[in-house]
Amino acid sequence: MDKGQVEALASKHAALQAQIDSEEHRPHPDDTILHRLKKQKLWLKDAITGH
Repeated sequence: MDKGQVEALASKHAALQAQIDSEEHRPHPDDTILHRLKKQKLWLKDAITGH
């Protein structure tokens, strides 16, 4: 994977973290949304690290 691809994945990873933070700080966080976002974030992390 080239540097540009890794940077794009890292950017998406950061955006997902921002969405997770936003959802967690709502008065009534939606567990389904949080689960989906965290799963996507984990998939991106695995893609970045090459697993």
